[in-house]
Formats: sequence, structure tokens, C-alpha cells
Amino acid sequence: MTERLPAGTEDPDLVPRPLVGLTIRGTPTAEGLLHRHDKAELLYVISGVITVQAATGIWTVPPRCAFWLPKGVEHMADASGHFEAGALYVVADLAERMPGACCIVFVQPLLRELILRFIRSPQLYPEGDSREARLAAVLLDELQAAPVEPLHLPFPADRRLRRLTEAVREQPSLRLSLEEWGSRVGASSRTLSRLFRSETGMSFVRWRQQLHIGLTLQHLAMGRSVATIAHDLGYESVSAFIAMFRRLLGTTPARYFSEAMGAKPDQASEGVVLRMTPDGITPADA
Repeated sequence: MTERLPAGTEDPDLVPRPLVGLTIRGTPTAEGLLHRHDKAELLYVISGVITVQAATGIWTVPPRCAFWLPKGVEHMADASGHFEAGALYVVADLAERMPGACCIVFVQPLLRELILRFIRSPQLYPEGDSREARLAAVLLDELQAAPVEPLHLPFPADRRLRRLTEAVREQPSLRLSLEEWGSRVGASSRTLSRLFRSETGMSFVRWRQQLHIGLTLQHLAMGRSVATIAHDLGYESVSAFIAMFRRLLGTTPARYFSEAMGAKPDQASEGVVLRMTPDGITPADA
């Protein structure tokens, strides 16, 4: 999923406004491509689940949450299931108070309404001391105060950890211990444990659980059952899988996802609306 635009649609990086919004809709077959923007981006998930990958990690963004991406960061995004998202592009001077690194934020009601207001508005709204300019300032204040969601899967830099984490991502049901991984990648379990904490800020077990959380949200968005997901991720029982999910996110997988999907706001009916298909991006009414 990328915001490459069809002919006749304004590139948000080139629109001379401090805050530019559009809506993107797509299908499960849409493929992500690496790209970057000259402006910072806020990607708000209206429905579906979007996974964003950058050099430092992977973020799984469920409904009711948004992904903050500083300007110039190369990234790609893929959707699990049919999705709809609002994208806001923010000029540097407005974005300077925001985090300098990628993160997921929980979108509370006022912030959600402000986001929807801008993705429904024309890209070339009035400048100067306008209502839009004042609303943009409120939106950035609300965004700065929004709580961060713990759905980040950091990538380590050490080549041995990279081999380990890439293998686990390819086969997330693997249950090898650090001792067993150490024999495969050429390091002691103590070294791997120390490196995991220093490079990712978490233990190997916690990193693997974070991977499973992200995969669970993606699979739920595609309609798979909790029992099937638990089996595919290598858990001995559904109850053990649910217990892991509850420890990290405070509730069960089904409840977390159903509450997120139940908060879906009305679809944007105005402004710039794009549709993502396997053949690229087209205007929604094309």
C-alpha cells in the first residue's frame, strides 16, 4: 500500500497547505511498495488492519489507532482484509513538536473528528486566519497528547539477531530456546539475551510475543478464528494463547478486535478519496 497518485490528483507533498488530507480504500491483494514523503504523515485506520514496515521495525495498526511517520522515513504498508484509512500530511514546522520516530497512537474521539474533518475537506482550503488553520493547531495538540499503543516490533541491528528474528518471522510457530538459536547463529544464549535487551528494549520471549500480537490482529482482520490462530502460532492450547494476549493488551483477542471494529466512524464522503487495487491507486469513483 502506497499513496502514489493517479494523474489529475494532487500529490500531498506538493499541495501548498500545512495540513493535507485524503482517504484511501483498498483490498487484501494490495501490495506495499517502499516510499517516502517530504511531509510527515499520520495514517489513521478507519477499518481493517494496516501493517507498516520501516528500517527500525514493524507496527501493526488496528482500527481506532493511527501511525505517526516523520518526514523522509522510507516505509511500506500492507493491509489485512479490506481497509479504509485517512492520511494526513503535515509540514515540517507543524510536525516539529511531534515524536522524531515512528509510533502508533490511540485516537480519542476529539482527535478522530478532527482527522475526519481534514480528510473530508478540499485539499486547497482557505489559508490565513481561517477555521482550518485553527483546527489544524488543535489537531496537533491532541495528537501530541494521544497515548502510544504498544504494538511496535523493533528490528535489531546485530547480524546474528537479524538471522534469528527473520527466521522467527518466517516461521512464527517455532519454539526454539535461546540456547538452540545460539547454536544456529553462532552466539551464546547469554550474548543473545544481552543483545536482545540492548537493541530492542525487550527480551526475546517478549519480542516473539509482540510478533504474535501483530500477526493475531492481521489474521483476525482476515476472518480467522482465535483457535486457528493459536494453533498456527504454535500454542499448546487456546487458553495459553489468550492468556499471553491478555497479559500484553489487557483483554482477549476477540474482545480487543471487536471493540476496535465497533468504533468505526462514518466513511468519509467528501474530499479526496482514493481506492487501492492490485493495479494501483485510482479515484474511488473511477
